[in-house]
Amino acid sequence: MEIITHFINDTIQFYKWGLTISDKRVESWPLMQSPLPTLAISSLYLLFIWLGPKCMQNREPFQLRSTLIIYNFGMVILNLFIFKELFLGARAAGYSYICQPVSYSEDVNEVRIAGALWWYYVSKGIEYLDTVFFILRKKFNQVSFLHVYHHCTMFTLWWIGIKWVAGGQSFFGAHMNASIHIVMYLYYGLAAFGPQIQKYLWWKKYLTIIQMIQFHVTIGHTALSLYIDCSFPKWMHWALIAYAVTFIFLFANFYYQTYRHPRKETSSKAGKVAVNGVASVTNGLSKLESKLVVENGRKKKKGKAKRE
Repeated sequence: MEIITHFINDTIQFYKWGLTISDKRVESWPLMQSPLPTLAISSLYLLFIWLGPKCMQNREPFQLRSTLIIYNFGMVILNLFIFKELFLGARAAGYSYICQPVSYSEDVNEVRIAGALWWYYVSKGIEYLDTVFFILRKKFNQVSFLHVYHHCTMFTLWWIGIKWVAGGQSFFGAHMNASIHIVMYLYYGLAAFGPQIQKYLWWKKYLTIIQMIQFHVTIGHTALSLYIDCSFPKWMHWALIAYAVTFIFLFANFYYQTYRHPRKETSSKAGKVAVNGVASVTNGLSKLESKLVVENGRKKKKGKAKRE
């Protein structure tokens, strides 16, 4: 018990020391005064993942088509805004895409970049709704370990990023990820319209490939920063590399299981397109054809019996 007490006290002291070197510009910004709101939201998210399927077990799934169309295109607009602000702010501030130390100045461009990164952090909290929609639609199989790990860690860890390094090298990953999310949520938004649009969305698997490329680029960019001794917290560089490696393994496994070696169950449901809570059945025609085959078979049997 004494060891645990010492550990807690040391952790509190370390956090207090950490606050002395945090970014003073973001202290008064929403959710940034303390990690507790972020941790509370993430805890409620995990609690909903546990309780949600139990509550929905004996209920009819929600449709939410209009809600999802608005949500997904809203996320496209938000990520487009983040991408635009980071691009224009970094360009005006003369940022380097190779090595960019953090500047804690009140320069208008630096504050603009910090603000865009804060919105990026907020967007990761909003993305918890992806999971909420899956559960409300009773698409429980979509709530995989990769899905939960990705959503929960991104929101929580980016609080640390905004609190201590709201600028500099941090802009590179957020800039790249926001651009990918524009394309991703555009796909989800279009797919939410139903089968009449989904038949044109042949590029779903390429979203996963782009995401895996993103993680490789992240590792390469971070390794280069370490090699040239870029003035950015080295522990964050190493942590980012380790974090990206976990995503490469998880996304590669997802890609292999989904597209390279799909299970029979997955193959039989190939006509269904899951869109953060929407699964539109596009194999209705095949079901109708099967029904007609069965009915024709019965007629043939009856005809044969009469001839006999």
